[in-house]
Amino acid sequence: MKQHILPALRLTLVSVFFFCVLYTLLIWGIAQAAPNKGQGETVSVNGKVVGYALEGQSFTKDKYFWSRPSKAGNGYDATSGSGSNKGPSNPDYLADVQSHIDSFMVHNPDVKKSDIPSELVTYSGSGLDPDISPNAAYVQVARIAKIRNISEDKIDELIVNNIQKPLFGFFGMDKINVLQLNIALDNLK
Repeated sequence: MKQHILPALRLTLVSVFFFCVLYTLLIWGIAQAAPNKGQGETVSVNGKVVGYALEGQSFTKDKYFWSRPSKAGNGYDATSGSGSNKGPSNPDYLADVQSHIDSFMVHNPDVKKSDIPSELVTYSGSGLDPDISPNAAYVQVARIAKIRNISEDKIDELIVNNIQKPLFGFFGMDKINVLQLNIALDNLK
């Protein structure tokens, strides 16, 4: 029995030391070499941090592009990021989606229900998604142009200039960071 327990204990202690101490220090050291020392990519306007590039934010005013709905704790709280964990046939989930559709239709009366991209009325897997598709941005143009008294063509051009292409041209889809797009919208003359 001793011949089995002692090697198992040694292996356990070596594994604990490696994974709890050495591995943690290695990852921390790599993070220190990254921009902003691993604290995330902040977005600043006029020297003031207004958000993080990789974390979604809630935009509810009609003069801004709206993000994807979040089910993560208090809005887009990164400390409690999670999806809704409800399937597409769950009555509570369907009620949430219908509520998002109704809200969107009230604020965007010119948009047909069938033209609303699903990402604007459903939760993302993490609940922290900072990006929307170009279609999700274009469907909001009429509302924003009317409120800001800006031509739709100018806003369309702004969207085109903020589209991020897929990694290496084929990993992923075209996307737009909502925070960056709204900052550019505020700077539009």
